[in-house]
Amino acid sequence: MPVDWEDWTGIVVLVLLLGALFLSLAGVETVAGFEVLAAGRSAVGYLAAGNFSVGILSTGIFSVGVFAAGIFSIGIFAIGIFSIGIFSFGIYAAGIYAVKRHMTTAE
Repeated sequence: MPVDWEDWTGIVVLVLLLGALFLSLAGVETVAGFEVLAAGRSAVGYLAAGNFSVGILSTGIFSVGVFAAGIFSIGIFAIGIFSIGIFSFGIYAAGIYAVKRHMTTAE
């Protein structure tokens, strides 16, 4: 049975968010030296939001992470105008998923 990665994306994001929520409620502020919730001009953390953000779930103008969303985003699941990743969505997207979708729609 083939795996449809589109179905798993939301589940993985929710699990990571629940994990971060649990850590925050438990009073854990850092894991392996990185903040659980990080926000600012330059943010590095599991849930990072800022102009320059690096993390598992990162959001910002320049974002790098597993789930990266921003104008320039690099990650496994990258969403943005310029996005690089395995599952990339954007105007200029480079990734296996983007190429695969383009190939199947062109047929």
